[in-house]
Amino acid sequence: MPSHTPCRIACLQPSATVILEAVGELERVVACTRYCADVVPGVRNAPRLILADSWTANAEQIVSARPDLVIASVPYQERAVGEILKSGARFLGLAPKTLADIYTDIATIAGAVGAVQRGEQVIASMQQHIEEVRKKTHVLSRPRVFCEEWGKPIIASQPWVAELVEAAGGEFLGQPGQQIKAEQVLRLNPEVMIAAWCGAGDRVPLEKIVADRGWQQTCAAKSGRVFCIPDEYLNTPAPRLLQGLDALAFAIHPKLVQRPKRTRQITEVRSSTVVKSTA
Repeated sequence: MPSHTPCRIACLQPSATVILEAVGELERVVACTRYCADVVPGVRNAPRLILADSWTANAEQIVSARPDLVIASVPYQERAVGEILKSGARFLGLAPKTLADIYTDIATIAGAVGAVQRGEQVIASMQQHIEEVRKKTHVLSRPRVFCEEWGKPIIASQPWVAELVEAAGGEFLGQPGQQIKAEQVLRLNPEVMIAAWCGAGDRVPLEKIVADRGWQQTCAAKSGRVFCIPDEYLNTPAPRLLQGLDALAFAIHPKLVQRPKRTRQITEVRSSTVVKSTA
């Protein structure tokens, strides 16, 4: 490795680990969170320090891995950042909101490890995939889609998810990244509902949230178009979003693509209780 590029990277954000894998530089990761390991199992194949998560991991634990670069995403502990910088390690803080921000993050990380060309290839591949899906859906009807990243309180998914919903042929409801009440969602009457809760994987209790929130009479519930898309497919701002895009395309226009793995769907509801779901 060139002497001017970081050789020992601590990743406190799964998206950074995914990006380093995508540009072929995963061997530089010497510490990462357990969420990184869940999304990129390859980090378990070599001795690495596995941190609890990006918020609770303390500076002393991170510094013990002797990183020369620490990559994190907001929110992060400002005190820990100060201690990391005092150790001599560089700190890269990410705060993406849009797809354009994500492309910039990929280019930045790739540039930091001397993999500029591979980074550009990853970005181009993502853009091409998104445009291919957009071309398939742009002449179709655009169902109203509500997509949430958290359930208590209900928080709509991030702006980059809104962009993916649009590319997949849907109309994103609500303000991306903002809290919304169940009653407001009911009034918006989505035709498709998607839950991708941060940290929940594919385990969102679809039947329970529809019943508890009084959403049984929405178009989405009555037609069985309520889905759980795995957390890492939509909440990891990195190339993994392409799996999320394909899952969204299936939920919005199911005849276009095959059901992606680990995408769950409610298939039948009664007036008061959801009675069946399928994976």
